[in-house]
Amino acid sequence: MCSAIAEFTRFHRRGVISLLTWNPTGPTLLPIGCGEWLVHHKKTNHRKKAEKALPPADHKHHDPFSPRGFLKALGPGLVTGASDDDPSGIGTYSQAGAQLGYGIGWTMLFTLPLMVAIQEISGRVGRITGRGIAGNVCRHYPASVLNFIIVLLFVANTINIAADLAAMGDALKLLIGGPGIVYVMVFGVTSVVAQIFLDYERYSKVLKWLTLSLFAYVAALFFAKVSWLEAAHGIAIPHIQWTPAFLTTLVAILGTTISPYLFFWQASQEAEDQRVDTKKSPLAEKHYGAEKEFHRIRVDTVVGMVFSNLIAISIIITAAATLHATGNTNIETSAQAAEALRPVAGAFAEFIFALGIIGTGLLAVPVLAGSAAYAIGEGRKWTVGLARKPREAVSFYTVLALSAGIGILMNFTPISPISALYWSAVINGVLAIPVMVLLMFLARRQDVMSKFVIKGPLYWLGWLSTVAMTVCVVAMFAGFFF
Repeated sequence: MCSAIAEFTRFHRRGVISLLTWNPTGPTLLPIGCGEWLVHHKKTNHRKKAEKALPPADHKHHDPFSPRGFLKALGPGLVTGASDDDPSGIGTYSQAGAQLGYGIGWTMLFTLPLMVAIQEISGRVGRITGRGIAGNVCRHYPASVLNFIIVLLFVANTINIAADLAAMGDALKLLIGGPGIVYVMVFGVTSVVAQIFLDYERYSKVLKWLTLSLFAYVAALFFAKVSWLEAAHGIAIPHIQWTPAFLTTLVAILGTTISPYLFFWQASQEAEDQRVDTKKSPLAEKHYGAEKEFHRIRVDTVVGMVFSNLIAISIIITAAATLHATGNTNIETSAQAAEALRPVAGAFAEFIFALGIIGTGLLAVPVLAGSAAYAIGEGRKWTVGLARKPREAVSFYTVLALSAGIGILMNFTPISPISALYWSAVINGVLAIPVMVLLMFLARRQDVMSKFVIKGPLYWLGWLSTVAMTVCVVAMFAGFFF
């Protein structure tokens, strides 16, 4: 900043004041209108300060990479991806590997870019608007559309919770014996109590640490006699069989990897993280730092989805190398898959597999219950958020507890939660299409996304994901009649 030397020289003809200033290149004599030199000096200084303090809104700057910073940046995307490998999903992947062997592995590579695109769009919608998907839909589309979506979401999520709790109970029973139904109650109640009463920042860290439980399935690979050449061939080269069993399994895999509750959860968690951070505002209101936030969301989402599919591939390969190789193709649940591993891969492989089921269930049940609560609460314009105290969001926490409570009670009825998963998959398939279409419409609305409407390759990948899901649902319904 230049310092002014108060030396004035009056020119008798022009009536001006000369201001002698010192700058790095030497003294400068500036003629300035009488009485204006001080004002001019101050204005110039403030403008330079502002220019130095505030870079342009679209200034692209990424902090130097550090492992600690990288891990800290992971959040909604990582938890969303890991929760996709819930006990029900583990059962689906185990069944796929047991029935079809290594040849079904390519589906994980096929679904990866589709998962990343639709989840990144979900995360951006939440971060830009400060609201989840339901909170935006209720402001721009008819209430009947949203009501249809959230009813189906609540039903599908509740059935999924029931099935996940049943698998967790069976897995713990496999490990230590005892009554599985008691374990179902313990797991269910623990998940709800933790969500309602545990500090949000601490609870978020718990969810992130629980993602490590999925590495149990990578460890299980070392106890299976894997033909790595066949496994690599099955992953890299698509093998399509025009049989009902193959098409049904394909629909089940796509329905597991691209699920509506994941869209709602990631969008709502981005909005929640923004709300609790006093330094942040919805990007639609304050554009500064948008590029850095989009970079964070992309990295978080890519890591979460790659992690999710890596675990899924590990489960498929393990099942193919053990169960399929020995002709054991009748696997319906993840707990059955763990039990079937004992005679083939040993007791420790069974232990690791079962332990992973419990860990992933503790991660997935809160996400399933929470996404339903966010969708209903935002759609009704209630006060929502896991960071809020129970008395501040009574209705939100009531829906959360109700979803988990019904899931627990289903295990006491003649209805088999595992069998009900079939209908849950049908509901999710029906639900995914309108949710994805609405999400893509929201992403292109300027009154929603401000200057950050989704475009380019991400936009077209989002639509490709939507089309792929539509084809799968049509194939699923075609299988009912042909």
